[in-house]
Amino acid sequence: MKKQLFAVAITALACMAAQADTIAKVKNAGAITMGVRDSSGALSYTLGDGKYAGFHFEVCQRIIGNLEKAVGKKVDVKFQSVTSQNRIPLVQNGTVDIECGSTTNNAARQKDVAFVVTTFVEEVRIAAKVSSGITSIAQLVNKTVATTTGTTSVQLLRKHERANGVNFNELFGKDHADSFLLLESGRADAFVMDGQILAGNIATAKNPADFRIVGEVLNVEPIAIMIRKDDPAFKKLADDTVRDMVKNGDMAKAYDKWFVQPIPPKNTRVGLVASEATKTAWANLNDKPAEDYAKK
Repeated sequence: MKKQLFAVAITALACMAAQADTIAKVKNAGAITMGVRDSSGALSYTLGDGKYAGFHFEVCQRIIGNLEKAVGKKVDVKFQSVTSQNRIPLVQNGTVDIECGSTTNNAARQKDVAFVVTTFVEEVRIAAKVSSGITSIAQLVNKTVATTTGTTSVQLLRKHERANGVNFNELFGKDHADSFLLLESGRADAFVMDGQILAGNIATAKNPADFRIVGEVLNVEPIAIMIRKDDPAFKKLADDTVRDMVKNGDMAKAYDKWFVQPIPPKNTRVGLVASEATKTAWANLNDKPAEDYAKK
């Protein structure tokens, strides 16, 4: 019995080790699964009919292109729509090989997964209807604030120094589009989330002029592409891809393409130029967690 249990344990460990080696896994399978988001602003979103687009989607395509060179063949790219709730478990259990969405790199998550060097630095903000008159945290007293299940946005709002004594009700959407719909339909008075996600949802709203991003910056967070932990070869390949894109100017071009220029499917503009924090991240590429940004 002990021998059988030992054999099972060894087999399980071998499977985990094989899974952690993404390059070998993809070479053997001839396929890779990319985790994508349906409504993460211009970082990653659906075009419908199983097609996706966005800034991080494009960066991931470049990473996969270099992965194909490493394994010496074209691979089948499969898409797996993920949510804020299931993205980390799906990377951990091998369902998703690389997650190309809007995930904050923080110390807690680094215990479970790894992150490619930071490609985007986000400011967490508040969106409200222009007609509401809301322009600051203080005006959220007794209001209903929407955010997306599995994100940290409302926690950040509660911890903000200007939120002391500000009591509000929470309402959770299952994804970012659902959270914005809570605001758009009047069920919520405000939507707290990453600024680019707010801007992207406003840009594609029925009446974009009805909404605005307001109030204080709640937090500055590094947003990065997520991969499995303890896979140094794949991390190096992904990090090197990002470094090359920054060095040859392709990263800035990709950013302009998705955040400044009109984007499909409606040819709307997010209108969010690269922040100084994002430019600094490109100039000093690293995978430091959000906690390091908070110290500054």
